[in-house]
Amino acid sequence: MTLLKLDDLEVSYKLPGRGSLKAVDSVSFDLEPRQVLGLVGESGCGKSTLARAVCGLEPASSGSISFNGRPVGKLGLRKRDPALMRIQMVFQNPFASLNPRRTIGSQIEDGLRVNPDRDAWSVPDLLEHVELDPASRSRFPHQFSGGQRQRVAIARAIAAGPELLIGDEPIASLDASLQARIAILMRNLAVETGAALLFISHDLSVVRVIADDVAVMSAGRIVERGPVDRVWSAPEHPYTQRLLAAIPVVDGLGVLPG
Repeated sequence: MTLLKLDDLEVSYKLPGRGSLKAVDSVSFDLEPRQVLGLVGESGCGKSTLARAVCGLEPASSGSISFNGRPVGKLGLRKRDPALMRIQMVFQNPFASLNPRRTIGSQIEDGLRVNPDRDAWSVPDLLEHVELDPASRSRFPHQFSGGQRQRVAIARAIAAGPELLIGDEPIASLDASLQARIAILMRNLAVETGAALLFISHDLSVVRVIADDVAVMSAGRIVERGPVDRVWSAPEHPYTQRLLAAIPVVDGLGVLPG
């Protein structure tokens, strides 16, 4: 059974006195259980808006989103359907996504409380899986580095027992030395727990390492999708070709080839 299905999804924003802007324009794709899909494209192409719509944080203007056959609507004031809690997102900015007034252990416990398998994890287990000291559970977010905060955010998302894990540019605010490591950590945890992973990034080199398939987004549309090796070796759409051509080549001299 298809885990996530988008059918002609559109998300538009009204512009005062200037009509509307389509941030997501007629996007359709499926995501299967345990599949890792990389969604790539330049800044402003609609990647994050699409992710927020899948989570119910943005309303769809038209089209539909279904998760395990259930329609996904915009979050409101009522408690969310427990079945849709199986969608969890790791946001780009760990400084904003964690509550500064609560210990990291208490925030991870929030996820454990909605996990249907209450015995699947413990807070110390999760901290060990994201390469943090279990004794740090009583510390607050400000006592961690940016990369460590993002590990805490990943642990909190995994604690909820997701069937779909979404990374919305989760490595963009991290040092280059940490980006691949955090991306690989997310993939490994998703695969280990049986979740699908939708990994959104503008870093194509990292997506190539962790994804099974890649979807290329431009101006709100998916212009190409396929197995990651095929897209890298034989890109079909001119936009994909330009994206791949823009990846810097390391020449050992600290400069790009002319």
